[in-house]
Amino acid sequence: MNLRRGASVLAWSLLGIIAYSTLTPLDLRPHMGGSVQLERFGAFGLTGLMFALAYPRHVLAVLAAMLAAAGGLELTQMLAADRHARLIDLSVKMAGASCGVATGWLLIRLWQRFQPGPAGTSQSANHRG
Repeated sequence: MNLRRGASVLAWSLLGIIAYSTLTPLDLRPHMGGSVQLERFGAFGLTGLMFALAYPRHVLAVLAAMLAAAGGLELTQMLAADRHARLIDLSVKMAGASCGVATGWLLIRLWQRFQPGPAGTSQSANHRG
């Protein structure tokens, strides 16, 4: 399994876990034991990173989809009796998603920069910076 396929499977799995955690009753929601806001940021950050690595040619679409997923999941909480949608929660989720996608984009760029060129030299060796 190559990196992109593995990142794709992990990204979709994480998104499913996030949806489950977001939409289930509070007593069934998994807790990591730390700050809830840090959990939200980390979950969306890791998911954004995995999606960016899985779909490197579509990073802007990945960012838009992650922000839409954060907004959509937060709004669907209004349908549950024991859940609530809050702007601070949405902000943390969107910040995590944005940081994750940005980190993925940066890693992709660095990976491409240091890949061997056609003559067997890396692109960085050709740069006279």
